[in-house]
Amino acid sequence: MNQLWHLSFPFWHFLLRAGVVYIAIIILLRLGGKRQVGQMGAGEFVAILLISNAVQNSMNGGDNSISGGLILASVIIGLSLLVAYLSYKSKNFENIVQGTPTLLVHNGKVLKKNMEREMMSIHELKAILRRQGIDDLNDIHAAILESNGYVSVTKMSEHNHTNMPVTDRQGPQ
Repeated sequence: MNQLWHLSFPFWHFLLRAGVVYIAIIILLRLGGKRQVGQMGAGEFVAILLISNAVQNSMNGGDNSISGGLILASVIIGLSLLVAYLSYKSKNFENIVQGTPTLLVHNGKVLKKNMEREMMSIHELKAILRRQGIDDLNDIHAAILESNGYVSVTKMSEHNHTNMPVTDRQGPQ
């Protein structure tokens, strides 16, 4: 019973390991692009599961104690709260961690360079727009890939009459 709670390593090892892995995963997800998080397909979901399995041992260093698991969970939650707080306090930090929105369509015209940078095909964009009830690109004042991976759309008619954008709507799930 004592083995369940006995740590194989000093407490600070868990703090250091969890911190390094947490930061590395954030960097890897940011490099993967906005759509990695907000619009996961089967391949991306499997990748996330495999990443979590791959980094498990690097965080716990082979320790299988309940205490070690609780320490790691606490550190991960604490780091997540810290990142959220720093993002709230600093726009620069938020941009680094979350990314910035990308304009995909402006006044009915697809911005190909932005689409390429986000690795989104015109077919994917049109599928997202159809789910939002938009069949014609000419009906769009602006389509923006938000930093959370969703696409926000302002229709031409709404822009001309009310100047109020449509609230964030989910892309593919």
